[in-house]
Amino acid sequence: MKKLILSALLAVCALCTAAQNLWDAAQTSSPQINDDNSVTFRLHAPKAVKVLVTGDFLPDRTAELTENENGIWSFTTPPLAPELYSYAFIVDGLKILDPANVYVNRDVATLANIFLIEGGQADLYKVNDVPHGSLTRTWYHSPSLGTSRRMTVYTPPGYESGKLRYPVLYLLHGMGNDEEGWPALGRAARIMDNLIASGKAQPMIVVMTNGNVAQQAAPGEAPEGMVRPSFNLPHTMDGTFEASFPEIVARIDDCYRTLRDKHHRAIAGLSMGGFHAMQISKEYPDMFDYVGLFSAAVRAGYESRSRIYDNWQQKVKLQFKKRPALYWIAIGKDDFLYQANVEYRKWLDDNNLPYIYRESDGGHEWRNWRIYLSEFAPMLFRSKGATE
Repeated sequence: MKKLILSALLAVCALCTAAQNLWDAAQTSSPQINDDNSVTFRLHAPKAVKVLVTGDFLPDRTAELTENENGIWSFTTPPLAPELYSYAFIVDGLKILDPANVYVNRDVATLANIFLIEGGQADLYKVNDVPHGSLTRTWYHSPSLGTSRRMTVYTPPGYESGKLRYPVLYLLHGMGNDEEGWPALGRAARIMDNLIASGKAQPMIVVMTNGNVAQQAAPGEAPEGMVRPSFNLPHTMDGTFEASFPEIVARIDDCYRTLRDKHHRAIAGLSMGGFHAMQISKEYPDMFDYVGLFSAAVRAGYESRSRIYDNWQQKVKLQFKKRPALYWIAIGKDDFLYQANVEYRKWLDDNNLPYIYRESDGGHEWRNWRIYLSEFAPMLFRSKGATE
């Protein structure tokens, strides 16, 4: 009998502890988006000595929270412009996630909470009441790499129930990211849903590859298990990925209802992916009619002995002789790759090779790359949309 009573008391204590944890989380509202678009952050940490919030909305990247008599630390920003923002807390020197916010993104090996200030451009990043496409993680075999690999594919609204064939945008990530980068950090599916619903972009298939040939898939999604994500993966910019890329195009054409010609294919990428897009498009000049370089690492890799990078100037000139429908370059004024892009554009100008240039504020960041996708996609396939 005593054992039964003790067990019951222990169960009640456990339930009360769990309820208290849930109650604390429920009582601590963070982040709270206020009517004027200022944002209040709160953290219950009564034993903490110093609490900071670090985020991409802060001029100095960090701000100090103040503590009230209940051990709740808080900080309120000035009104913020519409945007998708990320942040974390630093408690006595230890960086932690906000326990009151379940919305988290991974960027390579870093986790951060996110929140959205609605309005304007940022409305492209949220789920609106419009028809939705589908995201599929699909595997393919790469004969040249000798392994199976994964990519993420967006199909536009109505694809599953229809018979139309669609143009394809191949969308490449930056160093350290993978096939989860554009769907999660870039909000690619939401951007495409909203652009297509508004009539600003043609319905299209979007293929988001894994540009790290040393990986089969994103960390935790391959036989290697739960390895730590890393920037320093081998063979990322030595020509191996570019040489294997026609296998990806062939796989997509085999498995999806695509329009299988140059005029209905586009390729774009950010940073390392911009470098890959540049190299792939010039290496296979009859494969892509639309090219987008987002904050591209245009000058990297030329010291490599790969045949992909040999005679790159002549290959780019040949590419332009075939008159691509669009060659689009975009970069932020504060991007560390800005000068390399200036030099590349000067070379294009000196050789009378036409392109469209977009310069934005900011640096090497997803905030810019989401904008670039939302501007690049509407320029694609305007007279070359889906067909029977």
